[in-house]
Amino acid sequence: MTVLVRDLRPDDPADVEGFARVRHLALPYILWTPEAIVHRLAHTHPDARFRSLVAEEDGEVVGTAQVQLAHDSPEPGQGMLNIYVRPDRTRRGAGDLLVRAAEKHLAGHGATKLFAWVLDEPANRTFAERRGYRASRSAHFLRLDLTGGTLPPLQSPPPGVELRSAADFADDPRPLFELDAMTVSDEPSDVDAELTDYEVWIEETWKAPLLNRELTTVALVEGRPAAFSLAWTDAATGRYATAMTGTARAHRRRGLAKLTKNASLHGARAAGYTVALTGNDSGNEPMLAINKWFGYEICASEVRYVRELA
Repeated sequence: MTVLVRDLRPDDPADVEGFARVRHLALPYILWTPEAIVHRLAHTHPDARFRSLVAEEDGEVVGTAQVQLAHDSPEPGQGMLNIYVRPDRTRRGAGDLLVRAAEKHLAGHGATKLFAWVLDEPANRTFAERRGYRASRSAHFLRLDLTGGTLPPLQSPPPGVELRSAADFADDPRPLFELDAMTVSDEPSDVDAELTDYEVWIEETWKAPLLNRELTTVALVEGRPAAFSLAWTDAATGRYATAMTGTARAHRRRGLAKLTKNASLHGARAAGYTVALTGNDSGNEPMLAINKWFGYEICASEVRYVRELA
């Protein structure tokens, strides 16, 4: 049996479905839809040199890679590769071929430091370490059953605070961009990011197929966005995910992040979603505490691996 690596064919529905299927089987804690995969490939900033690769065995997609430069980081020369192979197709060469193709692509565009998320399981970690990667920070995937009736009661906003949805900003989402940019810069990471291009944010985030503007909840203080909980949904599977929850620096420690996320979760349950997913850096104790309060449980963990290129 021969394994080959090539670029994803975004115009081939079967190819994209195969990519989504592999990702769902290997990493079921994140929402993967064909529309979102194609959108990311089409709308990621050109400076990211983004590629979606597949490993094909006898005509079947068995492995995937998403590869890009950290173009929005103030530090140049950083590349990211995330490799996932179908759990029943490992140890057949697909992962190794994808890593080689990804590293070659990134090195060819000037990357000198590579970052990869790896599931915190012995076989996955051994795979990374044998290829010269060293462990860095870790993160958790969390899951909440929305059918169990465990959500805290809905809270009324405190005086001076108003809850709105992202849909209310359809005519001018720039205030949400500005809040997102501030919170992203404070998010724990070993790759700093800066959101500075509003038009890019519109294409990559605001128009993303997974974004649910009705369930994305925003807390306004004096008419300005102060906190938000960004919701992704996949109606076909009944799954909801919190892609980001953040608060402007001047309004932290007031419970606004918890307020927006609680309203969004209640809205998701009312809309018929049955499972809520999210993820947190293992060092982000405030957000982990909030999610524990909601009833989320850790269902898997991953480790960020780093490799310096000579």
